[in-house]
Amino acid sequence: MKISTAQKNDFVYDIARIREDFPILAKPVHGKPLVYLDNGASAQKPRIVIDRMRQVYEESYANIHRGSYYLSEQSTALYEGSRDRVQRFLNAARRSEIVFTKNATEAINLVAYSYGSSLRPGDEIIISALEHHSNIVPWQLLRDRQGVTLKVVPITDEGEFLIEDFKNLLSERTKIVAVAHASNVLGTVTPLAEIIRLSHQVGAKVLVDGSQAVMHMPIDVQVLDPDFYVFTGHKIYGPSGIGVLYGKEAVLDKMPPFLGGGDMIATVSFEKSTWADLPAKFEAGTPPIVEAIGLAAAIDYVSELGLDHIARHEADLLAYATQRLASIEGLKFVGTAPRKTAIISFHLEGAHPHDVATIIDREGVAIRAGNHCAQPLMDRLGLPGTARASFGLYNTRTEADRLVMALEKVREIFR
Repeated sequence: MKISTAQKNDFVYDIARIREDFPILAKPVHGKPLVYLDNGASAQKPRIVIDRMRQVYEESYANIHRGSYYLSEQSTALYEGSRDRVQRFLNAARRSEIVFTKNATEAINLVAYSYGSSLRPGDEIIISALEHHSNIVPWQLLRDRQGVTLKVVPITDEGEFLIEDFKNLLSERTKIVAVAHASNVLGTVTPLAEIIRLSHQVGAKVLVDGSQAVMHMPIDVQVLDPDFYVFTGHKIYGPSGIGVLYGKEAVLDKMPPFLGGGDMIATVSFEKSTWADLPAKFEAGTPPIVEAIGLAAAIDYVSELGLDHIARHEADLLAYATQRLASIEGLKFVGTAPRKTAIISFHLEGAHPHDVATIIDREGVAIRAGNHCAQPLMDRLGLPGTARASFGLYNTRTEADRLVMALEKVREIFR
């Protein structure tokens, strides 16, 4: 979909036209039209991404940076052009601040291993009770490796980040604060600007896991001012196997490499090696070339639609679906923070979340069930897991109605 500047001024969110851009949405499931509500785990791909990646494989694929021939030069230009696209998307100050990884998990591990290698016993790391395992386990590994202390910011029963408790945890010993921009389970949007401001006052670096935010809202890293911001491609309608680490150049420049091998070196001898300039220092080996190009196409797609337009559409869906689901007997919402993304976690009285997801799948409705890679959060809430409907830019009110009708069938079975 291509939207001109003039059209954006009086843009109408044409959901029928948008849905045509996603081939998989026309696929029936169990003889029913597909209702895909698992966007929080992974979003579907628009044709522009699929076509762009196929075009590269068919017309210009070669390994990058090393070849003195046409195809390599073409692939290199496309790959590095994708870096430029991500830089503009995040409004990073420099292209050297954009590092491609295979996903957000690798990006967090890179920071934990590389920047974390400078931490010493007595230093402290703060995370929150809202975190995905990917923003918990790397810091636990760092704690065990370096002897640092790991602290956790509690949340309310509604799933809100407790900023006053966070203030009380901060001290001159705090070296890293790692927090989700938005919860993958509850949709809670954290008070990020305040978290970053307070962290910097005590000299701590801040890593933001933006995997559940970049597809829902505009991100400007120069305004937010995190030291690191990570996200993954497959949740923003791009391919899997590609992630992004934004890091301030001054911080990245002082960090040791995470992986060793080709392309991250300046010189190699049997006595010693020296490292390439940023961002190559953190991109060892053949990178996800075509995936990075596909990510750039996905970013183009959501940017052309306008993240502000997407946010309004999803806010309407969230309000409508919440109202409709509230009418179901025995349904309890999990996570009711006033500011949240279009995620609804819930449980049905008498029905296990996995049973709920399995039954409504027969109605063509795809949702997620389980602990959502957030076991500590489930423990805090006293739940074994939840069912989760996560909405995206192509979902509709009609699909929310289909979800409600499918859940009513679950109630009939377990009544």
